[in-house]
Amino acid sequence: MTGSGTDRTRPPTTAPAPVIILVEPQMAENIGMCARAMANFGLSEMRLVAPRDGWPTGGGLKKGATSAASGATHILENARLFPDTASAIADLNHVLATTARERGQMKRVVTPSEAMPPLTERVGAGERVGILFGRERIGLTNEEISFADAILTFPVNPAFASLNLAQAVLLAGYEWFKATGGEPPFRESNTSPPATRETILSMFDYVEGELDICGFFPPGKKPVMTANLRDILHRLSLTEQEARTLRGVFKSLAEGPRRLRVPKPLDEGDVPSPLGGEGGSAKR
Repeated sequence: MTGSGTDRTRPPTTAPAPVIILVEPQMAENIGMCARAMANFGLSEMRLVAPRDGWPTGGGLKKGATSAASGATHILENARLFPDTASAIADLNHVLATTARERGQMKRVVTPSEAMPPLTERVGAGERVGILFGRERIGLTNEEISFADAILTFPVNPAFASLNLAQAVLLAGYEWFKATGGEPPFRESNTSPPATRETILSMFDYVEGELDICGFFPPGKKPVMTANLRDILHRLSLTEQEARTLRGVFKSLAEGPRRLRVPKPLDEGDVPSPLGGEGGSAKR
């Protein structure tokens, strides 16, 4: 099942990026959700260290991972399996280890926003970098953290610092994507240009004239109140179409009731009702 934001016309991202290494993940669904988080932010290489239930080529476990990946199956299909952490990072030049707990190691500690810009430079220079993520229940061991160049931790509520595996991968991936200049898939689309002063001032004249007619301005207060009203409308930064639409709204509100109050012209032969309504036709 693919998500609603998936564009199948675009090929999967293959640009150089950090390797995501999951150490002894316990559930196939978590592996699948990590693949989905990776695909969201342009990460494509997954390594699995001794998954608890193995990495089956079929059956329910594989099906659960594929379903949870929501279309990021290319990452699962290319995932590499390793017997231990040391072999999984053997070809890498720089490694970060994630943890939510202080481990008593004299090791530099960085957040994702601090870590990713330097990683982009390393990757751009041709280095291979990786990020270690630990077991769902206990995380990484102290020995596994000692393999890394630095600790990657997340700024979370210290009273509840527990992230699930996919959340941690997603946060790291998000900061990586930002650091590489990633942009939202779309921005506000508005084909109408900003309103001209002529359109804006014409709207001011119309609104203020109608407010004059209905007695809105107290004696002596009109200059201040019109200035405030204009400031309110200026803060909207209206486009040409929005200004014309808003003037149409004002016009409908002002002139609509007046149209309703105008009596319907009498047809020839009609006589007014004694009660003020329209009478029936008088037959001559």
